[in-house]
Amino acid sequence: MTEAASRLASAAASSAGRWPWWAQVGAIYGAARLVSACIFMAAALHQGVNPWFPATPDYWNFINIWDGRWYGEVLASGYPADLPVDGTGNVKENAWAFYPLFPFLGRAVTALTGVSPAISLTLIATAAGLAAAMVVYGLFRHRAAHGPALWAVAFFSAFPVAAVFQVPYAESLNILLLASGLLLVLRRQYLWAIPVVLLMCLSRPTGVPFAAMIALLLLLLLFRSWGRSHEAGSHNHSVGELWSLAGLTAASAAGALAWPAIAWAATGDPEAYTKTETVWRGHDLVPFKPWFDTGIQLFGPVLGVLAPFAFAVLFTLLMMSGPVTQLGLELRLWCVCYMAYLLVFLHPQTSTFRMLLPLFPLALGAALVSRSRAYRGAVITMYVLLQIVWIVWLWAWAELPGGGDYPP
Repeated sequence: MTEAASRLASAAASSAGRWPWWAQVGAIYGAARLVSACIFMAAALHQGVNPWFPATPDYWNFINIWDGRWYGEVLASGYPADLPVDGTGNVKENAWAFYPLFPFLGRAVTALTGVSPAISLTLIATAAGLAAAMVVYGLFRHRAAHGPALWAVAFFSAFPVAAVFQVPYAESLNILLLASGLLLVLRRQYLWAIPVVLLMCLSRPTGVPFAAMIALLLLLLLFRSWGRSHEAGSHNHSVGELWSLAGLTAASAAGALAWPAIAWAATGDPEAYTKTETVWRGHDLVPFKPWFDTGIQLFGPVLGVLAPFAFAVLFTLLMMSGPVTQLGLELRLWCVCYMAYLLVFLHPQTSTFRMLLPLFPLALGAALVSRSRAYRGAVITMYVLLQIVWIVWLWAWAELPGGGDYPP
């Protein structure tokens, strides 16, 4: 029986290998989302009393919690004209922390189809995740053959927090736009990337690291062009391409500032966005400090201070490793800039796992570590197991002794 099942699986894999690339990518993404749905449904059976619905909810209620409720509020009511404050004048949690593109698309789908806001947001998130998987494959094919690129898409689709691609969160839409922007940059279609990047900047806060990446890329290319200007047959960027990249740099910087500027214009408070964002962390934004605070909390007063430095060294070694260097200049530069952005501005907590998704180019590096099917299968298995941990530990709600729960 085992031998027959093995032959059947081998025949199925051989048949799927003859499908066009988009069908293979779609099948991988669909299978990953089906696995995530099964994990969600199993976890929902054990969901107890919570702030949103009765215990043991159905699948649709269970996935429409946490930030999904905030996006639903923006879809239905928009953003407050005045920042809500408590009795002491401190800004309270409000919708300005959530970027507008995702809920406004949900509003359009609801208006056109008549489906509920929760369903429209879920459909957009899932479809955007599928489109993102397609674009990610195209991006990876610039740096690797079909096989490794397809395995990297499998890693991307099964990542421990990839279940967020099928819930009403803006991550999948943001990854779609980010991957599209990176793909256009690799193709040197810098002017075409401008509208994509501007939309990306209205989906989630990835505009600042993207603008930093483009600015550094421009400086590096200018330096290379100057140094190689006398080399025969050199592959320098043309003057027109450099000017186009400069235009993308300016547009990315403007896009990164767009949402805070909109919040300022709408509320009259120049710090409307930052005040709202810092409500969830409970203190003002001080660059780098939260990493040391968390390090001390986890490892003590000595090792805790060293922990952020050790993390930075390990990440640097990762970016210098053989498989990751095969990603090329642009993708490595993006990963470095995004991680630097997290180190400067992020308050590390349980939501940090979800915020690592924009580092998806590293999935290709992981696929290039070894061609062994045993290795790659073990990675997929580990990711699915960790996805169970993420959903049961963080997505399912269980009140902490001090009240509330860890956010996913």
